[in-house]
Amino acid sequence: MSERTAIVLLTRDLRVHDHPALASACSAFDRVVPLYVLDPALAGLSANRSRFLNQGLAELRESLRKRGGDLVVRRGDPVAETIRLARRVDAEGIGLSADVSRYAQERERRLRAECARHRMFLRLFPGVTIVEPGGLKPAGGDHYKVFSPYHRAWQGARRRDELAAPRRVRLPEGVDPGRLPAPPKGDSPDAVPGGESVARHRLKKWLPTLGRYDDIHDDLAGDETSRLSPYLRFGCLSPLAVANRAGDRAGPFVRQLCWRDFYHQVTGAFPEISTKAYRRGAREDWRYDTQALDAWTEGRTGMPVVDAGMRQLRAEGWMHNRARLITAGYLTRHLGLDWRAGRKVFARWLLDGDVPNNSGNWQWVAGTGNDPRPHRGFNPVRQAERYDPDGAYVRRWVPELAAVEGKAVHQPWRLRDEVRRKLDYPPPLEVPGTDPVWLR
Repeated sequence: MSERTAIVLLTRDLRVHDHPALASACSAFDRVVPLYVLDPALAGLSANRSRFLNQGLAELRESLRKRGGDLVVRRGDPVAETIRLARRVDAEGIGLSADVSRYAQERERRLRAECARHRMFLRLFPGVTIVEPGGLKPAGGDHYKVFSPYHRAWQGARRRDELAAPRRVRLPEGVDPGRLPAPPKGDSPDAVPGGESVARHRLKKWLPTLGRYDDIHDDLAGDETSRLSPYLRFGCLSPLAVANRAGDRAGPFVRQLCWRDFYHQVTGAFPEISTKAYRRGAREDWRYDTQALDAWTEGRTGMPVVDAGMRQLRAEGWMHNRARLITAGYLTRHLGLDWRAGRKVFARWLLDGDVPNNSGNWQWVAGTGNDPRPHRGFNPVRQAERYDPDGAYVRRWVPELAAVEGKAVHQPWRLRDEVRRKLDYPPPLEVPGTDPVWLR
């Protein structure tokens, strides 16, 4: 009896623990080829994510080798390279974790057509989210458009069982595993490293703070959030495993995982989420001001909490979630600039910059997305005084203001003239036709 072979095409699932596609293939087939294809079309989008990705691939290779297998790496078009290798090893079919972006949906469509042409099967598996994007639907609709009813349905949804890592992975003989790329330097000097073991260690170390999450997650200076988002974005951690470790006592934290699932199901139904307004009839009378956009990007707007957030982004490839809301609200609601420009900046720098969450949150803040209150305001000074009350976060990232004590650091334009002139810090950006209350 001949041995049966399958390929597992890896994408945003760089782990061996709780990997449904990999576990299923190792259970049902004699030989399994874990494959990652480096697509030149995605190269250069983010040096930070490229570094994180390559670190994750290197660790995944080591994990697979410990189990007798290997990570096979190819370069080129993912569909063409997968089919070429499948024919080379006489694979019966291909397993793939289902995903929702326009890129992922097009890859799946093309791969399904090629599999049919070559008499192979393509099977999709869960694993990128906790609840599958198409698993919950409201009456009379194809997806939930508002978070609260989705959250209620999500809480009652039956979850799949968490899966152990396969004990053994066996490659077909003669398969060249290919060479891993060297991780690029990246743009952010303080970015965290990628990889499943780093992710699992970070989760284990952070879990004891979980009971305080509702009190600490908005504290800008305290910086006690989990910082697991990059590892979830690349699948170094299973989101189901994270939810299971958190357990029922972690309502506010698990609610954030639900938000992640929510935007995945929105993107599955609306793959244009990065380029088109989700909310029909949304006003999009944006200004286009290159100098203002550059000042915002570089953290020199003259609004300290905004500049602090943008500088953290550039240094770490990550930004506190509250700071993301403040910086995005400032760009769209005060400067009046197009949310797409801000999305692109975040997409370049963020380690966790995936399509559903980055684009979905930008549209929420801009009033073009899933927010049922699309005209809500964002006062950056009020936000700063509430979530960074003594100014420690601002002083950490805007050292020009380190000598300004207390919450006065949030409004340096109100300092005495002789004090303000000594600061190497710009005045707030002026926007024609506006007179924000916080600048008065």
